[in-house]
Amino acid sequence: MGAGFLPNPSQNHDLSGDSDAAPVILGLLPAALVDHIARVDSSILETIPGEPGGSFPVTAEELKHILKEVDTHILSSPNDLSPIKTIAGGSVTNTIRGLAAGFGISCGVIGACGDDEQGALFLKNMNFYGVNISRLRVKDEHTGQCVCLVDPLGNRTMRPCIATAAKIQASELKREDFKGSKWLVMRYSIYNLEVINAAIKIAKQEGVLISLDLASFEMVRKFREPLLQLLKSGNIDLCFANEDEAAELLSGEQAACPEAALGVLSKYCQWAVVTLGANGCIARHKNEVVRVPAVGQTKAIDATGAGDLFAGGFLYGLVKGMSLEECCIVGSCSGGSVIRSLGGEVSAENWQWMYKQLKTKGLTEPTIVHDLFVS
Repeated sequence: MGAGFLPNPSQNHDLSGDSDAAPVILGLLPAALVDHIARVDSSILETIPGEPGGSFPVTAEELKHILKEVDTHILSSPNDLSPIKTIAGGSVTNTIRGLAAGFGISCGVIGACGDDEQGALFLKNMNFYGVNISRLRVKDEHTGQCVCLVDPLGNRTMRPCIATAAKIQASELKREDFKGSKWLVMRYSIYNLEVINAAIKIAKQEGVLISLDLASFEMVRKFREPLLQLLKSGNIDLCFANEDEAAELLSGEQAACPEAALGVLSKYCQWAVVTLGANGCIARHKNEVVRVPAVGQTKAIDATGAGDLFAGGFLYGLVKGMSLEECCIVGSCSGGSVIRSLGGEVSAENWQWMYKQLKTKGLTEPTIVHDLFVS
């Protein structure tokens, strides 16, 4: 098409990062991250801490070790401009950036990043896509980093380093940060539980709905009880889990099938979704249960961000008043768009692919599509 990917300054995309109107959807980033994404051979997974396929924090020294190992295990491709791709990262970032860039939803982030090169990269990337960054505190500290290792099958293993990263404290959160917004998107982490609980308390005072992603099977396995307490509080309106996280949530209690996990989540949340990779997803709202197949190629080039972009599409559907099934379809199309290339940032070509998928499913494409692409 010869199109370039440029956000259009509009009511949906305030490139100054500061707007009088409250963002419709906010993302909580206790510690902003940049992702270093690399295609590697599978043998590297035997040399790093943790299990393959999950996401679990590492120390600064472990991060250095992993980056050193990447140099000797890299799988280059003629299509890669660089063997390692560095972008603003993290689950919530992927969701918020996708909602702003591909769906035209007014979005913002609450949190902190460091006053360093990585922090500047993060701010530039989010601002480019029209995400409101006025609630992001810049501190005289380091920005968090995450190594994302993608094996030849497209499976990703994430190792974030946030122990010494710039973080927002619970006491820094203000009601003005949440006022006027509709949704708050967050990711479960035992290390950010104080900030998460403080954000939930204030958000609920402002009538903001809460969306929670279960983060990783490792996080659920090791810190299951605090997660259950969070769910049982009744403050989580929407919960996303993948198949592995769902199995860990049910660990030792009953048959660890996605349907059973959906039943547990729906006891505490208005909307519950379990994503099933190439098998699509199942979702429940009150007494309605739907199953929707995956959209697009079954083999992922890189699964990084698939669940995050699914969540963005699903939230878009909710904001637009779509049915549960339609929300799942949009989520599947959105999730399918990001696995077609490396990293959690959807390219112009892949957004166009997603819009075509929506049309084939009988759904209206987001109005932002006409503003995103210029000849």
